[in-house]
Formats: sequence, C-alpha cells, structure tokens
Amino acid sequence: MLLAKIHLDPTQLPVDAIAGEPAIDPALLTVENLRARFARSRLAWEPETPDESWMSPGFKLRRAAVLVPLVMRPEGLTVLLTLRTDHLSSHAGQIAFPGGRAEELDSSPIETALRESEEEIGLHRRHISIVGVLPDYVTGSAYRVAPVVALVKPPFELRADPNEVAEIFEVPLAFLMNGMHHQRLSFELPGGEGKRHFYAMPYERFFIWGATAGMLRNLFHYLRA
Repeated sequence: MLLAKIHLDPTQLPVDAIAGEPAIDPALLTVENLRARFARSRLAWEPETPDESWMSPGFKLRRAAVLVPLVMRPEGLTVLLTLRTDHLSSHAGQIAFPGGRAEELDSSPIETALRESEEEIGLHRRHISIVGVLPDYVTGSAYRVAPVVALVKPPFELRADPNEVAEIFEVPLAFLMNGMHHQRLSFELPGGEGKRHFYAMPYERFFIWGATAGMLRNLFHYLRA
C-alpha cells in the first residue's frame, strides 16, 4: 500500500511531541557559513530516515529530486516553498519543494531539480547557485528524492504552473531551523499495520509536513552538526 493513497488531514491530528532542540543561531545562517558547511568533505551527523516498513521486499523506488531554494533576502535567508494543487494524483494540496521525477535525459539529480523548478515555478537557473545535496529521502509515494540545496539570488520572476502549483511562498530559514517548531505526529495505518510517524512545522496559515518537513529536519541536523 502506498502511503500517498491514505487520505488524512494532518492538521487535525494531536501533537505527540515537540523535537525541542535549540534553534541554530541566526548569525550562523548566512550565505558564507552555508557554503563553508557544504564544502566540508567530512561531517559527523546522522540523517533521520522515514519508516520504510510499508515497502514489500524488492519494491522499486522511482528517482526524483527537489530544489531546496534558500532565497538571499536582506533580512536573512528564506526557504521558498510551493502549495500543490488539490487535483494532483499524489501529495495533492500539500506543501512541497519545487521538483519532481527524474527523466532519462537528466544528467544528475541537480539537473532534475533545476529543470523541474523552472517548469513548475518559472525559476530560471541563472539565479541559482548549488551548494550541496542532502541524503536521499524516501517518500510514501514511492520516490527516492535527492534534496538539492541552493542559494537563490533576487530579483527573479516566478510563474507557477497552474496544473501543479496553487501558491508560492517563503518562510524564514531561522524559523525552520528551530527544534521548538518541529512537531512529531502520527497516525494509525489501515488494517492494524501499526503507526506512521512524521514531522510537521506549521508556519502562519501553511502546514508544512511529511516529506518536506522530513527533508527540512535533515537540513537542520546537517547545519547543527
């Protein structure tokens, strides 16, 4: 069973716990420090991986990549996110990074992320500087996603693909890099197959959860290592 086929409203679930780690000092969330951190060849840290027990042996995951766009605003870095339209076959109505499935002509996950970002939100690669790639993240819709972290330099124009993106918005990176804003939630799987745990990071009227929150959680771990 693909978890993407399970319909639930995560905003109505009780919060099991707050991760609660101290916030990363906003003074460290700078372009220079980000570049230096990703330039290090060895860094002792452990990514959090989602529970993959729902997969049967030999299950084949599809390759995908997303851009984790850190916008260089005068007041500090922000994370650019999208609200997916309600009619999509997977992750409909959810908060997501721009990105999507890898195509045969893509030379790398970076190329997939750049191509998909331009197609989905009109963000041209001339505004983008890649700083690194986080460990792959497996989603409940059976994708193995490469999160490509990048700096985005304004000014730039965006144009949402109306078939995929309902809204584009930004969240301060400092807000997301604070363990006090990382909620731990869960829901019961059908058929008595146990629980599925996930993170949520509500911000104003946006409920960031699931794979997007999981990848942000790994960025948090990486930057605080």
